[in-house]
Amino acid sequence: MSLTPKSPFSPADLEALLPELIRLADEAGAAIMDVYGRADHGVVTKDDQSPLTEADMAADRILYAGLKALTPDIPVITEEQIASGHEPDFSAGTFWLVDPLDGTKEFIARRGDFTVNIALLTDYRPVLGILGVPARGQLYWGGRGIGAFRRDQEGIAPIAARDAVPEAGLTLVGSRMHRDGPTLDHLLSCLPIAGHVAVGSAVKFARVAEGAADFYPRFSPTCLWDIAAGHAIVEAAGGVMMRADGGTVSYTRRKGQGTEAFLSDYFVAASAPTAAKLQGYLS
Repeated sequence: MSLTPKSPFSPADLEALLPELIRLADEAGAAIMDVYGRADHGVVTKDDQSPLTEADMAADRILYAGLKALTPDIPVITEEQIASGHEPDFSAGTFWLVDPLDGTKEFIARRGDFTVNIALLTDYRPVLGILGVPARGQLYWGGRGIGAFRRDQEGIAPIAARDAVPEAGLTLVGSRMHRDGPTLDHLLSCLPIAGHVAVGSAVKFARVAEGAADFYPRFSPTCLWDIAAGHAIVEAAGGVMMRADGGTVSYTRRKGQGTEAFLSDYFVAASAPTAAKLQGYLS
């Protein structure tokens, strides 16, 4: 397409990108599942001590090449490209942000909560997100002005975050792999919590966007490519993405090299009514 880093992105532009993005997410998901079915995932350890599999690299090749072909003038940032020392200039603020396989530890453990994450950002803000869950046969997408959707075995349907705070209390969705510490413990002690759902990877954003949970707090380190697609989908579904102090999540480059330069703010993804309730406790 002829979109460039300086293009304004209308809802029509975003919708025009979707067929190819969905195809790429499906192709990457199929490559991941091919490796998933093998006895040996080809696991190695990266410099930051995180695991890397043949599935990560296969999905990265598909998505990087596909996005460069789709929009040749828009920089593509992927987790694996950054890990191998390839960082494009994205100072114009418009770029693709991709995690080819989010939840590699879930993948290695043969749990289904791993995702393919593709996000388009402009002015350093996510405006379009694709989130594939290949082991579950699910795909989510959403964008500014186009709404949010889920595709599964039953077809394609619009999704929406919850439009009220449940009388019985809030449902929290969080990680089974990470501990968020005393700041989150204090926040939760102030809130009526009815349930806690533990899932891996960016699936947590999907649970908020489709109304299965009220909020997803993350007060421990993660990277921008882990959250950008989910951010776009949650907002497209009527939810809110905010920093742990209630401010705006930043997608500008941090100081440092490699993965360190792409660490995210601590954040909360929530339905709009829950976000309003949480604002009184975030500072």
